[in-house]
Formats: sequence, structure tokens, C-alpha cells
Amino acid sequence: MANNLNTGSSQPTDKLSQPASNTELPNSLHTANNPNTANNLNMVLRLQDSSHMDNSHNTASSPPTALPPNPPTAPPPQANNPPPRQQPAYGAPPQPPYGAPPQGQQPPYGQQPAYGAPPQQAYGAPQQPYGAPAAPYGQQSYGPPDLPSTGYVVPPPPIQWDGASDARALRKAMKGFGTDEKTLIHVLVSKDALQVDVLRAAYKKEHGRDLIADIASECGGNLEEVLLAIVRGPLAQDCHVLRTGMAGPGTDEEALNDVLLGRSNADIAAIKTLYTKTYRRNLEADLKSELSMKTERHFLMVVAGTRAESSAPVVPQQVEQDVLEIYKATEGKTGTDELLVCQILSSRSDAQIKAVAGLYEQKYRRSLEAVIKSEFSGHMERALLHQLRTATDRALRDALLLEDSMAGIGTKDRLLLNRAVRAHWDKGHLQRVKAAYRARFHRDLGQAIRSETSGDFESALLGVIGE
Repeated sequence: MANNLNTGSSQPTDKLSQPASNTELPNSLHTANNPNTANNLNMVLRLQDSSHMDNSHNTASSPPTALPPNPPTAPPPQANNPPPRQQPAYGAPPQPPYGAPPQGQQPPYGQQPAYGAPPQQAYGAPQQPYGAPAAPYGQQSYGPPDLPSTGYVVPPPPIQWDGASDARALRKAMKGFGTDEKTLIHVLVSKDALQVDVLRAAYKKEHGRDLIADIASECGGNLEEVLLAIVRGPLAQDCHVLRTGMAGPGTDEEALNDVLLGRSNADIAAIKTLYTKTYRRNLEADLKSELSMKTERHFLMVVAGTRAESSAPVVPQQVEQDVLEIYKATEGKTGTDELLVCQILSSRSDAQIKAVAGLYEQKYRRSLEAVIKSEFSGHMERALLHQLRTATDRALRDALLLEDSMAGIGTKDRLLLNRAVRAHWDKGHLQRVKAAYRARFHRDLGQAIRSETSGDFESALLGVIGE
């Protein structure tokens, strides 16, 4: 039943230019009264905290006093929706997320959300009990906005770290005849996203020079690309990867997947803002020019940045309906309703997608990943698998991506270095990726890199993964 889909590199004449609207999905099947639903979902979700259950029964035994009815009143504006967020101008102090503490009371350095980690619930957000009432099908259940990942706030928050000594070491390594590549690697691979910002500023202050420009002039090849990917920091590097992937003939579909899929709304907003600031281009317009038909509409859903926040509760009724709708759109019909599946995986939170995947396999005795592989192909298949794996096992997702960049004849050097650097921003996540790689492929990630690379490129990548 799989349909052959156009990939980002093709440009058919009937290309759609309008993004998909937030069209409500069919509401043909309601399962709230199904006696098996609760049992199925309790086995899959396991999200109920016992304290929530205890509290739900602590009600008074005496009947309530009857009160005279009040006339109905209209709800205040935005009563059921979070207030609109205005994007601050690039370079202006960032606005705190809805429900977050005032400026000046942000978490200290070392407690920021890690790059690529599941977004944290905003400060002050109420805990939602398992089994909370579902929003009407096709509408999102929203929570307070997630905080951006570390390195995605512009300007970055101040930290208690002085990069002057490292700035001097870097200048010494590049000054005069020749370049001390080992020093460059040693100094840079250990820096986190916030330290990189401080280091660039310290280099400029100490020497009146631009660190990115100096590395580009003193290094070359893959070593240059690795070091620049670090020095730019995660946000600017994401924008660089996107622009490089869409410049010139063809489209680097993997670059689009790696940067845009499975991201929080806050990170998508930061990427779009800096992309426009840096390149004087609109990301949505560039995606329209590079992609086509249903793949284009899929990515426009993604960059709209309207998926459910991680603080939104997992809604059992919606999980059940999502499972049924995915089945009807794929295995349950002749042909495939690709956009319905894209809409679900692009709008639900990771926790909701994970619950959908678990219940789908329980009900139909087939994994959702297997369904995607059989019903989709090309760029859309890879994109949907990326979104699904982000929700179900982020570490395994990245282990598979790293292996894919080294598998077969030759090594996709640019993909390998971008994926390794992206994973290294979160040291805890990197260790989980290495463990997942070892479990899946029965060799260490470091061994694989040594067998596929050499010289300074090998040394830089090994430093990036902590070996």
C-alpha cells in the first residue's frame, strides 16, 4: 500500500505552495465508553502517580449545600488558551516563558535544559493528573511553553566562567608559522554551549579578532568543519546546516531532518529568528522552494511550531483516537493518508507519541515503526521515523543516525561530524547514545570512528565524543 513520494530534491509542476492548515482530523470513532480502553492505556502509559489517585478520593463525606443557580457568564478572552507569545527582536532581552519566574530569577548556569533533551516544564506549571479531560479531537492540549534548550536563548544568560586563558591558548596555537591542531582540539571539544559564547567574546576582547574567521583561515577540510561546528554553538550551527543544505542544486534532506524534526516550539522559534537575522531569508519560503507536494506540507507543519508542549498531559482518549486514525490512514485502507499521519506526529508531544506507539503495537500486534516503513518511502519515510524515534528512544535514534553516516562504501563526513557535534552538547545524552550504539552494533562508537576516519579529523571526532 506504500505510495511513492517525492523527495526534497524533486520539483514537480504541481507543487503545492500553501502550508497545511491545522485541519481537524476525522471524529468518526469515539472510544471513551469502550471498557477495554482504560485497561489498555494503563498498561501502556503507566503515567499515573499514586499520589494523584489518592488525592482524587479525599472528598468530604457530607453532601454539598445547594446554592441558587447563577446566570451563565461568557468565559474571559483566552480562558482556554495560553496567552499569545511575542517574539523579541534579535539581540533584545528574551521574554520569559508563560508561567516562568521574572527575569533575573532564571535557573543558574548548570541547570539549563540540555541541548536536544526533552524540554523542561515551565516554572510554576501545574501538575496534570493522568486521565485529565481530553480536548476535542483534532485540537491540541496545551501546557505552559517549554524553555529553550541550552544555547538557544539570545542573548545567552551570563555564566560564572572566564574564557580569557583559553582564548590566549587558541591564539597562540594559530599565531605565526603553522597551526597547533592538537591544542585547538583540546581546548574546544570540552566546551559546552554557554562556554562557547563566552570564549568567542573573550577571544575578541583579548586579541581584537574573530575566532570563527581565524579557525577558517588556519584550518581546512573536515577538521575546520568540526571546530567551526563547535565554535558557532548549537543554534548558529543549526542555521548554518539548514542554509548549506538548501543552497545550490539539490537539497540535503538529512540536514533538514536532523535540525528541524522532533524539536520544541521554543527551539523552532529560535532557529527561525536567527536564520532570518543571519541570512536575510525566510525559512518557510526556503522550504517551499526546496521541497514539494506532501513533503513540503509536512515540513511546514513542523516549522509552524505549534506542537503540544511537553507539559501538556497525555490524554488517554486522544491516544486511543490517534491510534485508530493512524490505522485507518495506513493498514486499514487501500492507499495511505500520508498527511494525517504527518499531522499527528508533528503536533503531539513526545510523551503522547510514545503512548500512541505503545498502544498501536498492543492493539494491532505490529509496531508503528514497521507500519511507517511499509506504508511510506523516501524522504517522508525517513522524516516520520525520525519523529517517532525522537519520542520513543532518542538515544537509539542518534545511534542509528551515526551508524548511517558511516555505513556502506565511504563515509558521509559532513553528516557524521554534524551528528557527533550535535550529540556532544548534552554529555549525559551522549553517554546514552554511546551505550545504545554498543548494544545495537556490538562495537564501541569510538572504534567505528577510528575505522572510518583518520588524522586530525579522527582526533577531533574522538575528542567530541569524549575519547
